[in-house]
Amino acid sequence: MKETMASTSVQQSGDEENFANRKLIRPALPRVDHNHGNHNANHNASHIQLTERRDRNDRHERSERGFERAERVDRGAGAAGGGRKAAPPEQTNAENFYYQKQMQSRTPMVVVLRDGEEVHGVIEWYDKTCIKVIRDDGRPNLMIYKPAIKYMFKEDEGGR
Repeated sequence: MKETMASTSVQQSGDEENFANRKLIRPALPRVDHNHGNHNANHNASHIQLTERRDRNDRHERSERGFERAERVDRGAGAAGGGRKAAPPEQTNAENFYYQKQMQSRTPMVVVLRDGEEVHGVIEWYDKTCIKVIRDDGRPNLMIYKPAIKYMFKEDEGGR
């Protein structure tokens, strides 16, 4: 009888060890118990889950914000944020403004061409590729392609 008791106690202790080992291996899952005396244990487990979820969301938001910041810098809009300086616009319209001003005031101009020839007259109109110069000395009006122009100046300024 002692042998059976001893073998039973060995079996029980072996079962207890397996049970204890199984408990260690299992992940800690929140248990929904109807035991109201153990409320803090359930509350702590759910609090840990919420905290982990918030941490994941915060990491996700931070990575998205980092991606947006990288996009802004790539677009050149990061100048205010201390990043790279924004690239100047491709078209400043300074040339158009200058032509408009000279046309409205009918300013006598000297247009120096790439081959050194000087054309005296008033700019009547312009477009993307050329300007039209009206000459007062009776010579024909000219349409001059912009790539052929070396520089131009107001006639009364002397130019150089």
